[in-house]
Amino acid sequence: MRQLEDVSLAARLAALVGTPVEALKNRLPGPVQGMLDGAVRGAITTAMKTALRTNPAGTPPSVPSAWFHRGMAAASGAAGGAFGLPGTLLELPVSTTLLLRQIAAIAAENGEDLSRPEVAAECLKVFALGGRDARDDAAESGYFAVRLALAEALKTAAGRGVSAILLPGFIGAIAARFGGPVAIKLSAQAAPLIGAAAGAGVNLAFLEHFRGVAEGHFTVRRLERAHGAPAVKLAYEAIQSERDARFVG
Repeated sequence: MRQLEDVSLAARLAALVGTPVEALKNRLPGPVQGMLDGAVRGAITTAMKTALRTNPAGTPPSVPSAWFHRGMAAASGAAGGAFGLPGTLLELPVSTTLLLRQIAAIAAENGEDLSRPEVAAECLKVFALGGRDARDDAAESGYFAVRLALAEALKTAAGRGVSAILLPGFIGAIAARFGGPVAIKLSAQAAPLIGAAAGAGVNLAFLEHFRGVAEGHFTVRRLERAHGAPAVKLAYEAIQSERDARFVG
């Protein structure tokens, strides 16, 4: 629950560097700010088309999946950051694909069938889940609220298979929430050479964050299959209420 409801990755990274998300975005050159949404949408689309075509848990012999993806994420971040913004924009689809592969591996560990288009969509949803921005309305940004909003974005696409996942409305809803952390990534990796170290660190932070979100999301889905969605939601909200009461107290 902590990964699904606590402060968002964008807010955490902004706090880490001591600069608000909007200020970080403003550090980016004007043309980059203008292309940010398109770059995020393109990275998500590329990841969707490539990440699930092979076994996402497949790694070299004797190398655990988590460590393999950590190494690849750090390497891709360092390579992109070494060339500043141009390198980072080229690297973004690669790192997003690595993230989606790790998310899909966790989905499979929780009994999900990755051949089903709706499960692929659930993997993408992880990019939009995982904590509230400080500016969010809690009623609109909680885990189940975001799930409902994303489900609405796909409702008109029922029966359209994999192509439904790539509908602009659904991709746009994912990109809108994923864009904040990506803006911080671009800002951190803007300076060549210095950005190489930042890129490795930021990519590892992304991987650990979304791994935790995926574990939470697919655990909830596994429990829903076993006990029914209404019962799981009721229990989840009861636990959340207790946490909120302790925090206020």
